[in-house]
Amino acid sequence: MSQQVIATLPQPGTPRKSSAILDFRYLPPIFITCILLAGQLSFGMLESYQKTLLAIVTSIAMEMALGRWLLGKWPHPASAYITGISVGILIRSPAFWPYALCSAISITSKYVLRVKGRHIWNPSNFGISVMLFLAADTVATLSIQWGNYLLPLLVIWALGCVIVWRVRRLHITATYVVSFLAFAFLRSWMTGSPWQSEVAPITGPMYQLFVFFMVTDPKTTVRSKTGQCIVVFLVAVAEMVMRLRQIVYAPFYALFLVGPAALLIEMWIDSRRASTTKLMAAH
Repeated sequence: MSQQVIATLPQPGTPRKSSAILDFRYLPPIFITCILLAGQLSFGMLESYQKTLLAIVTSIAMEMALGRWLLGKWPHPASAYITGISVGILIRSPAFWPYALCSAISITSKYVLRVKGRHIWNPSNFGISVMLFLAADTVATLSIQWGNYLLPLLVIWALGCVIVWRVRRLHITATYVVSFLAFAFLRSWMTGSPWQSEVAPITGPMYQLFVFFMVTDPKTTVRSKTGQCIVVFLVAVAEMVMRLRQIVYAPFYALFLVGPAALLIEMWIDSRRASTTKLMAAH
């Protein structure tokens, strides 16, 4: 996943008030590893440890190489680790190459697809969406739910809420979850399907990564708290429409379309305001 919640935490070389802050920088990678372990021990959700390791190694290697080459510094590997492990969890393929390619595309998008010095797609969401679109015959995504195993689900949600609350992103997760549940009942009413089947996807490991890492990515969300809630609500709206049209990978495609569009609109508004300010100052 990218420049996730870590991006808002102290970077190497910045003053720290206490060792607790230093330790917290490593909680997101630990948390996502817990999701992997819980899912693997409960359901054996990984294709293989080797494929997941390949995704992680590729992600970190690309981050180090591109960061050093293009920015002249060695990036902290935690963000790349999150991207790699997310790819390793979410991608399904009988071959090894999609794991490496998806990680490479995800990390490269951070450095290449930039507007005014800022990348506008969540890296792992971009990489996974591209792979699903271009290599649909070879690549699928994780579709496991926790089922009746409530304990790992409750533990993961508790840890996830603490982490996103700590980086002031809990309102984004909460808005998406409430919106998803509301639209799940609406879909059930519209289609006649059992409400349990519409709600079930959000109990799976895939959605834990989506709600705690993808939609909350500080580098690819708009600035204002209200704007963040509106955007993630629109992501849920787009997902519902896609689900009604039987689009299997609706959440990934919804974020792929809505998130960057919101950032570009924000950048356009900022540019207009700056131009107006300069014009008023000139007069």
